[in-house]
Amino acid sequence: MILNILFARGLMRRMTETSIQPALKSVRRALLDADVNLDVADALIDGVRRRSLGREVIKGVTAEQQFVKAMYDELLDMMGGGAPPVGGNDDGATGTTKANPASLGSSSSPAATLAYRGPNGPAVILLAGLQGAGKTTAAGKLALYLKEREIDPIAVSLMSDDERSNTLASRMPRRNRRVLLCAADVYRPAAIEQLEILGRSIDVDVFSMGTDADPADIARLAVDKARDGGYDTVVVDTAGRQVVDEELMEELRRVKKAVRPDETLLVVDAMTGQAAASLTAAFDSAVGITGAILTKLDGDSRGGAAVSIRGVSGKPIKFVGVGERTQDLEPFYPDRMASRILGMGDVISLVEKASMEVSDADAARMQEKMAKAEFDFDDFMTQSRLVSSMGSMAGVAKMLPGLGNMIDNSQLSMVEKRIKRSEAMICSMTKKERANPDLLLMDRSARSRVMRITKGSGLSFEDGVAFMSEFQKMRTMISRMSKQAGMGGPEGAAAEEMVPALAGGGGNRNARRAAKKKGKKGGGGGGMGFGAR
Repeated sequence: MILNILFARGLMRRMTETSIQPALKSVRRALLDADVNLDVADALIDGVRRRSLGREVIKGVTAEQQFVKAMYDELLDMMGGGAPPVGGNDDGATGTTKANPASLGSSSSPAATLAYRGPNGPAVILLAGLQGAGKTTAAGKLALYLKEREIDPIAVSLMSDDERSNTLASRMPRRNRRVLLCAADVYRPAAIEQLEILGRSIDVDVFSMGTDADPADIARLAVDKARDGGYDTVVVDTAGRQVVDEELMEELRRVKKAVRPDETLLVVDAMTGQAAASLTAAFDSAVGITGAILTKLDGDSRGGAAVSIRGVSGKPIKFVGVGERTQDLEPFYPDRMASRILGMGDVISLVEKASMEVSDADAARMQEKMAKAEFDFDDFMTQSRLVSSMGSMAGVAKMLPGLGNMIDNSQLSMVEKRIKRSEAMICSMTKKERANPDLLLMDRSARSRVMRITKGSGLSFEDGVAFMSEFQKMRTMISRMSKQAGMGGPEGAAAEEMVPALAGGGGNRNARRAAKKKGKKGGGGGGMGFGAR
């Protein structure tokens, strides 16, 4: 994480050539480790040096913080952050998005949008790239995005400034295109079948003519069908090669000449690192592209491809693939990517992911339950499934400021296993036990209930005790948060006590004895031990 490098270096109170040189050297090494193109890394370092030297440190911030701001601004410019915002704010003179030093990454404008013709005929989007980059999957993801999630800039422009600034991108008005997928990859085995399966899963029509037809004819007839059938967008999936060769480029030129696409997007694997930049430049030189889709960004890549593509080819990244599911395609936000590269997380994207999975009514209902401290096992299951629906635990952790590089994959894997064990125990509970956690925390029958639940879920009794203790701690935390937020909640020790682990075979008797020693009533339910009522 670049922030750790900067603060470990300990910049001086003033930013001079001498004081920032060690930090620049360390940052350059970190960029190269992230597989950023060498020329791009050097250009970025020179830009940061120009932004830093000769500037007085702003009152109220440290030299380190101002240096991070210079890094952020340079990364933003390098990745195309100067694009006019969609429903956001710009300075009106240069069209560059203003970066707020107090809240980096607060902009809600993607780097670029896709062409849209409306009633003037279908917009044609041509996908190109090498084999294995994920073109066919990206075609399905893009079709679903255009069908359900693309923001309508005309409707957004009619909103008031307050509405635009206070509305998440996931709550903005949608354009809801009618999309036709075109299967023009006639070489890769099962490529057409794969696209047809994707089309059925997202309820999008697929045009295909088998493997014997010419790709240019397939694309041209698909556009004719779209025009006659009232479709407003055609996404053409083309064939790829293992390497860039003239045969591939010539076929792409013929397809492009046949359909005259409004957008030609290169699908690039983020795992290729700085090679993605030279690949983009090669395709742009041969066939001309309007942008790129960066796939597999949820892997081990550290943003090197994202920084390199725009810096070398000058073409914007328009979308990024952040998971294996069909809905895991997002517009590329340069400011958010800059925040991730700097290790500051991406809270805005995390909130938008959550808002897409939870309706306003569900959120209000959960808030009401938290206010009354009525969090039960059904709520726990709902929350854990919400996190799972947002993608992998590693992907969520990357969005949390400072957490992405503090926890390794093995630790995240252990967390996911513990969540699955907890869900297995909850599935072994009765409806009454799920809705009333006190039956498993304070009732006389708690021990026998937990033994039955753990046996039913194939786990040990100790696993059950540990989960009950963790659940009670969670309820206590929610209760305290509710009180601090002024939402009320139950008073007294009942909301604060933790569940003690059972000692040996004593169970409820040990808990009652411990309660008596504290001056509480023993048998009538005053002790808050595990099964102490």
